[in-house]
Amino acid sequence: MPKALPAIDMSAPVCCAPVAAGPIDDAAALEVALRLKALADPVRVKLMSMLLAKREIGENGGDLAAAVGLSESTVSHHLGQLRKAGLVDSERIGMNVVHRARRDALSALCVVLDPDCCC
Repeated sequence: MPKALPAIDMSAPVCCAPVAAGPIDDAAALEVALRLKALADPVRVKLMSMLLAKREIGENGGDLAAAVGLSESTVSHHLGQLRKAGLVDSERIGMNVVHRARRDALSALCVVLDPDCCC
């Protein structure tokens, strides 16, 4: 069983000096690693791609599950991991939960990895 990483507050976009600027401290390295770990799954990358394509509208779990060919509970688990990493916001609207990508968090992660990135 893989060793679990400690939990930290992931609600705000990652904000630390770029990795290329020099050695980063342990806390900043952990924050970046947890976000990258959340993205280190093909299903989650596909879900992020779908949510980013929707822009402001968002998607509900049932539609996402049908699109990726997985059960709603499996997609819910993946969305929960992305939400814990601060990459997705979820909002209950009536009987549905609508999920949206947090572009600011993804852009901040990109800049931390490479400040010259085209983000």
